[in-house]
Order: sequence, then C-alpha cells, then structure tokens
Amino acid sequence: MIMLPSIYRGIWRAVHTLRKSRGTPPCRFLSTCDGLPVGLADAETIFALSSGHGRCGVAVVRASGPASATALRCMAGLSRSLPPPRTALLRSITDSQSKEVLDRGLVFWFPAPHSFTGEDSVEFHIHGGPAVITAVLQALGSVPGMRPAEAGEFTRRAFQAGKLDLTEVEGLGDLIHAETEAQRRQALRQMSGELGHLYQDWTHKLKRCLAHVEAFIDFSEDELIEDGVLNQVDRWVCDLQAEMEQHLKDERRGERLRSGVQVVIAGATNAGKSSLLNTLCQRPAAIVSPIAGTTRDIVETALDIGGFPVLLSDTAGLRESQDLVEREGVRRARERVEQADLTLVVVDCAHLPSDAQQAAAFLQEHLRSVLPTQEQPETVFAADRFLLLLNKTDLLPEEQRQKLDRELRRVSGFPPVCLISCHTNEGLQDFLTVLHSSVKTLCGDPLSGAPTLTQARHRAHLQQCFAALAQYQRYRDIDLALAAEGVRLALTSLGRITGRVGAEEILDIIFKDFCIGK
Repeated sequence: MIMLPSIYRGIWRAVHTLRKSRGTPPCRFLSTCDGLPVGLADAETIFALSSGHGRCGVAVVRASGPASATALRCMAGLSRSLPPPRTALLRSITDSQSKEVLDRGLVFWFPAPHSFTGEDSVEFHIHGGPAVITAVLQALGSVPGMRPAEAGEFTRRAFQAGKLDLTEVEGLGDLIHAETEAQRRQALRQMSGELGHLYQDWTHKLKRCLAHVEAFIDFSEDELIEDGVLNQVDRWVCDLQAEMEQHLKDERRGERLRSGVQVVIAGATNAGKSSLLNTLCQRPAAIVSPIAGTTRDIVETALDIGGFPVLLSDTAGLRESQDLVEREGVRRARERVEQADLTLVVVDCAHLPSDAQQAAAFLQEHLRSVLPTQEQPETVFAADRFLLLLNKTDLLPEEQRQKLDRELRRVSGFPPVCLISCHTNEGLQDFLTVLHSSVKTLCGDPLSGAPTLTQARHRAHLQQCFAALAQYQRYRDIDLALAAEGVRLALTSLGRITGRVGAEEILDIIFKDFCIGK
C-alpha cells in the first residue's frame, strides 16, 4: 500500500469529501468552471508539489493531463485563450470554487506533446510557505478530473509517452538523489541518454541480425535472398559479443559510484580505528576508550571524499576472545572486510619492533591476518584493496619513524603506507590524498570513456543477452530456428534495460533491407 505524505492525505480527504457532497464521480467532468465547458475524456489529470517539502522561497506545483488547461483557466483567471507556451505569466492564483485569492505567482503552460510527460501540463510557481502550498493543492484537487499524483507518476507518464527510456528514468532518479559531485556527473550523463544510446545501437544491430536470419529461414529455399547473409550475421554477432564483453568488464565502477565505495577500517584492538573514524567524519560517531574491545558492532558513516561517495565502517578489533558478544563482533568484522572495496588496516606503532626490518616482517604477517580467508597470499598487498595506516606515530622518536618509513618504501609489494597520528592529526592530509586516489581508481572518471553500468539489473540483462548470443553460435549450423531464437532472446534481454522492444520493428527491417522477389 502506498503511503502518501500527510499533506497529500489531507488533500485526498478534502477532495473526496467535496465531490461526495456534490455527488460528482471522481473521474468525470460534469460541471463547468466560469461557464467554460469541461467535457473532457475520462483520463485522469495528476498534480503534485514538484519542488520538495519544507519552507522555501518559491515552490513549484505541477499538473499533467487533459484537465490541465481547465485548471489553468480556473485558477489563473484566464479567458478561453491560454498563455503562449513556455512563457511566464504573472497572475493571481485563486480557488475556483470560493474565488478567494490564494497567492500571486507565475504560471506556465506546456501543451502536448512538448512537455516533460508528453501531455498537456501546467506549472504554478508560488511562494513556498506550507499554508500557501496546501491551499493551492487543495484548490487543484477541487477541479473535476484531477487527483494527487503517486510517487514517480510524472516520470512514468514521460516513459510511457516515449520521452525517456528506462536508463534515462534511472539517471533522473540518480540525479535527484546524488550527494557527491561524481555521482551528479554520472547521473547527468546517463540522464542525457548516453547509456541508452549505446543500448539502442546494440538493439538496432540485433534487430538487423534477427531480420536477416528470419528472412533467410523464410525465403532462402526460393533463392530470393542474397548469398552470404548468414556469414554477415555471424560477423555482427561476434562484434556485438566483443563489445558487450568489454562493457561488462568494468569492475563495477559505475555501480560502486552510484551506491558508494565500501571502505572498512580493520585491525587489532586499541589500534585507533574508532579515533580514525571520528577524525574523518569530524564528529564522535564511535566510542573511544582505552579499554580493549570497546567496539563490538559495525559503526557506519557516509563521507564525501573529493567528490566520491564513501561508506566508511568501523569494526571490532581482530583478536581471539572468550566473550561471546566480542566474538560475534569479530566475525562481523571479518565478514565486512571480505565485502569491502577498500580496507584500511590500522596498526598501533607502539606494538612494532624497534628494528625497521623486523617491523616490516611484523606488518607482513599482520596484513595476512587481516586478509579475507579466501584470498591468495600473493594478493595480500594489492594496492587497490588495502591501505596500511601506522597510527600513533607521535609516540615514536623521529629517527625511528624515518627509518621505518624508508624500510617500508624499500620493501616491494607493500600496499600504500601512511604514517599518521589521530591525536595530533599529523600525516592525515597525506593519507586523505592517498585515500582519494584509491577511491577515484575504484570509481573511475564518470565523464571519460564509454558510459558504464550503473545498475545491477543492467548487468543481469546484459549477461542474459550475452548468453543468448552464445546460443545462436551453438545452434547456427544445427538448427537455424533455435539459433534465431537465441538472437530473439538476446534482443528481449537488451530491450528490458531500455524498456523498448517490439516485433513490428523486425518486420520493418525485413522489408527495408531485403527486396523480396527480386
């Protein structure tokens, strides 16, 4: 069941009470407004506050559907003629029933099909006080044939009108929810249609492949099809598979940028993990105590690291314990490390051997103890999975710190090492620079190269498409009908990403590309 905001629930009750008292069915226009006939179709016209809730300088109320023009005339005091399309007009906004002036603001008229939804649409730009917004919404609800919109209904109508494909709809949603600069860039690129255009290009090629194969099946025995048609289809299918395979090998950069990079702080007890979390988010998100094992559960916080979204997790200290609660915390910590995109391994410098070479050997063993159990030993120091943070460097003599730094730089295969102090903030700026570089590598540049996958469903449908093309190759010389079915399945899977695929388009290509009976 869809739960509407309280302001909408109140409007619904007011609208239904008003119509019940008049004996007016909810979706038919049986009355007039200022003498204007309102004999419109039964299609519903929706309205909603589009600018978000809360006090603001200007609020935008949008309506879409066949009764939009009627609402504009009634509430803006217009005669039969409507204002020029997409032109601001300053008017008094009135209640069509009581004739009370509700506000004074701008109105815009967007006739179909040149509107966001493809329908007749109107916008009221009013003052953003709650009382004004409520009054205007209630007045719109009293216009016959109009009702409050459901969540996402304007965008749904835009999709159904062919104004947006599903990837553009998803890009619009991501743009609205973008919290970092990189997320905004990726969402805007997808909303502009780059990802959809790529899939539409593949869809067109698949339609052509299917048209050629089906034409060969239907007409080859009559020698009405040119030689080499199937060989050409073979080349197209191979090229498509290569492009899709390359597209799928993106290391989930787009999905990671959309949902946030999972960064986990891990290490032994009292290494300073919670202090690091508090320092990075600049608030006391986790309890800090000299008592070992204070952190038992996962503590999460969202960060913006140089424009990239990061979900930072503090975990329980890794050690053997007889305490059942702490053991569960350690299990969850190791599980989170296995799921992490990047792990910050924090080590207390006070526990390092004084000899630099021995300290390097100690850190190698420590990293292996933090490494997920399914990982191979040789990948323990992968720079894209781990950062090594040596904390509490303010407790070490300057000479020992320099020797340790030189020795770790000399050891090959080590992940990036940062010497920091959460107490004095020494080295934190250098660490943030390294962290930003690692996160940027994991997410990639949203503005460069080909558009990347941003949704898990895109990946699932593309994998199904790729597998269906393999079916074509498997049955090409055995059963051409089954091979054609593979191309059809591939086309269906790809069409589910954009929401556009139709059988009529296949027939159009057959008659366009082939001169049957030539």
